[in-house]
Amino acid sequence: PGPRMESLPEAVLIRILASIPAVDLVLACRLVCCQWKNLVDGAALWILKCQQEGLAGAESQENAENWQNFYFLSKKRKNLIKNPCGEEDLQHWGEVENGGDGWKIEELPGDFGKEFPSEEVHKYFVTSYEWCRKAQVIDLRAEGYWEELMDTTQPKVVVKDWYAGRSDAGCLYELCVKLLSENEDVLAEYRSETIAIPQDNDADWTEISHTFSNYGPGVRFVRFEHGGQDTLFWKGWYGVRVTNSSVTVEP
Repeated sequence: PGPRMESLPEAVLIRILASIPAVDLVLACRLVCCQWKNLVDGAALWILKCQQEGLAGAESQENAENWQNFYFLSKKRKNLIKNPCGEEDLQHWGEVENGGDGWKIEELPGDFGKEFPSEEVHKYFVTSYEWCRKAQVIDLRAEGYWEELMDTTQPKVVVKDWYAGRSDAGCLYELCVKLLSENEDVLAEYRSETIAIPQDNDADWTEISHTFSNYGPGVRFVRFEHGGQDTLFWKGWYGVRVTNSSVTVEP
């Protein structure tokens, strides 16, 4: 008979385990014996998996406290905002406030507008002559971010949004994002200033971003809200334009 698995050098065993899907490592391999449990709970195995799969930023994570969480968060990284660019009209956006003539979806670049920096974005939402607001509430557990992860690791919650005016009209823009508890109590909040874009502007798209970290235990939901209006009170859709909104949970 050949050598038993436990007699293999640890470095060889780590390479064998690194070829196994991550979920199986945690749910099955970890239960085989104390040696395997220690390897699955240790850093070396997950560092190797990160390197093998080319996970972005792994090289800079030398001091990462939990490489297993880094691996899973990197694999799960995605935009948690649904319909961020208006491809599905206003679907997935709740608490919609339709001031003036309400929200409208237009094709880029739009009248008196400019193309978006990314060719993947084709549409945007545009506001009217009174305040238009819309919001999404993200259920973190439903998206696969378990309670212990949010309470102990407290991964970064990165929020981004893009806004622009049309060059012939002034407008206002606001962004408000809240981290909420199980009972939807506010545990952390970011609120932009009311950003004023003057008439005769260059119509450039501007990114706004905020990163939540060290926000404490208990976060279960993210509430994202943005909106604006024009400042000339012209009938129609001359207010701020928004698109490519994103919320990501990152290592």
